[in-house]
Amino acid sequence: MSTPEASLAIDVRGLTKRYGQHTVVDQIDLQLRPGRICGFLGPNGSGKTTTIRMLCGLLTPDAGEGQCLGLDIRREALAIKRQVGYMTQRFGLYEDLSIRENLDFIGRLFELPDRKRRVDEGLERLGLASRQRQLAGTLSGGWKQRLALAACLLHAPRLLLLDEPTAGVDPKARRDFWDEIHRLAAEGITVLVSTHYMDEAQRCHELVYIAYGKLLARGSEREIIEGAKLSVWAVQSDRDDPAALAPLVAPLKAAPGVQSVASFGSALHVASQDQAALKRAIAPFEHQPGLRWAPAEASLEDVFISLISQSPDNFGSGAAREKA
Repeated sequence: MSTPEASLAIDVRGLTKRYGQHTVVDQIDLQLRPGRICGFLGPNGSGKTTTIRMLCGLLTPDAGEGQCLGLDIRREALAIKRQVGYMTQRFGLYEDLSIRENLDFIGRLFELPDRKRRVDEGLERLGLASRQRQLAGTLSGGWKQRLALAACLLHAPRLLLLDEPTAGVDPKARRDFWDEIHRLAAEGITVLVSTHYMDEAQRCHELVYIAYGKLLARGSEREIIEGAKLSVWAVQSDRDDPAALAPLVAPLKAAPGVQSVASFGSALHVASQDQAALKRAIAPFEHQPGLRWAPAEASLEDVFISLISQSPDNFGSGAAREKA
């Protein structure tokens, strides 16, 4: 389905970044409409952080072209920065300043008119007003996350780029954060968010999955699962004992045609795109006493584990991978 270029918040083609001999982002195409939440997924070292930094003007691509918010990513990087809110993996504000002082400092950097009003609104929106005098360094992970998001929103950006924003925060804080992200999207703000959490991926309107610099899948959760054409069998112990499944892992992984073997709670999921090969792989264990086998519907996590198992590592051993 073609979308008019002017209506896209992100429209980049062939985005590439190299460090020495290593290509960490390799010919990435990405289009995203305004008001959409796009989950950006992939293992560590996939190039997610590098891609985000190129989109917001912090890095210049070695190849590729396109627009972010209608602005050229090469020639108008400074203008893009002023319309984008970028939340990094690590808390990047001043721990020896209070919540209000941090937001006021950000307001000064952006030369915001009516700065006090904008700071007051940011404090209220993220529920920070009652703690505004508290030093940022004394906040828990969830409250630091709220402050970081408030700082991202202070200059009223049209696009949010969030790099693993919920790492290290509790489930309640994660849910509150995502509720706010959906409110922002409903207001027309576009969100690109990298995450390792499958429950968060399921809250996105669409998903992009990259592994070691290459785009492997994109679409809605249902489109990605259906597109993978993955057959899955699940096995459980009669005693609900995951340890009883441990001896199966190595031989199943070694079986021809098997793409992934992964534990899900007390069950083991075995997946392949070749249904006949999968049946041959599980046949030696299918009638083993104490085990229950059954076909299972492929999950998003099954698909992503399968995708990564098929992807060559562009850094060899992975020791020098980009932190992404």
